[in-house]
Amino acid sequence: MNFDKAYNLLVGKLQTWFAETVKLLPNIVLAAVVLVIGVFVAKLIRKYSFKIIQKFSSIQTINKLFSSFMYVIFILIAIFTALNIIGLDKAVTTVLAGAGILGLALAFAFQDVAANFMSGIFMSFRHPFDVGDLVTVNDKMGRIEAINLRDTTLITLQGQRLIIPNKSVFQNSIENFSSTGKRRLDFSIGISYGDDLEKVRGLVVACLTDLEYRLKEKEVEVYFDEFGDSSINFKLRIWLNSVEQADYLNAKSEAIILIKKAFDNNDIMIPFPIRTLDFGIKGGEKLSEMKLNLLNSAKTLDSKSIKED
Repeated sequence: MNFDKAYNLLVGKLQTWFAETVKLLPNIVLAAVVLVIGVFVAKLIRKYSFKIIQKFSSIQTINKLFSSFMYVIFILIAIFTALNIIGLDKAVTTVLAGAGILGLALAFAFQDVAANFMSGIFMSFRHPFDVGDLVTVNDKMGRIEAINLRDTTLITLQGQRLIIPNKSVFQNSIENFSSTGKRRLDFSIGISYGDDLEKVRGLVVACLTDLEYRLKEKEVEVYFDEFGDSSINFKLRIWLNSVEQADYLNAKSEAIILIKKAFDNNDIMIPFPIRTLDFGIKGGEKLSEMKLNLLNSAKTLDSKSIKED
């Protein structure tokens, strides 16, 4: 008797489920069609979003990530739409609520990772530098080796590999030497008060005219700057057509040699710093007079010793 009752209950449940399935069959077919169309549209979106993002970003990792993100978004839209057609909207709401809570927890747990990740995305659109550029980031100078989602790799001029989080790169100033294709040499030089300033200007310009790596479109700039304690100082600016650090250092070294040689050949003096030494008991007494006084004192002592003898 109990067996027959259980059998009848099971058969009744199966009949009910079959009836509901037959009733939902059009919705199931429609949901399947929506899902297939959604997958097809998502693939198209991924393809064209990758092409579009390439116009604004040169970082392939970010480009692929963006296109994959768009693909996942449209897949999820298709899945949720299909579930809603079947009548599982409550399940969709529950999934979305759970995803929101999980996302909030992950955001708190990985906030630094998320900050570096978002900074990498913003940098891909801001485009402050390219791979191979000579830059100064966080007071470190070197060449960009790689730009990743989370960090940027820099090869310093000493040959070390430096990995900087994208958050630090994005929030600090960046000095890009390669972006303009030129660099400038700056000197501060002092000459004697007795030298002819116009002559000095002409000599400096003439000796640096054929300097290697000098940008011919830019003139050698000489600006007399100040009256110093022991010299008249001037600023010298030379534009170079190369951003390479080795060329910059070679040009700087050669410029110093040429200026020193031109000054030596024309009796232009680069004065040493002058210091006044006061040997007098009363300030301002001349050293020559001090020497005489010392000699006179010595003669007086000698004469006294002779008399005593």
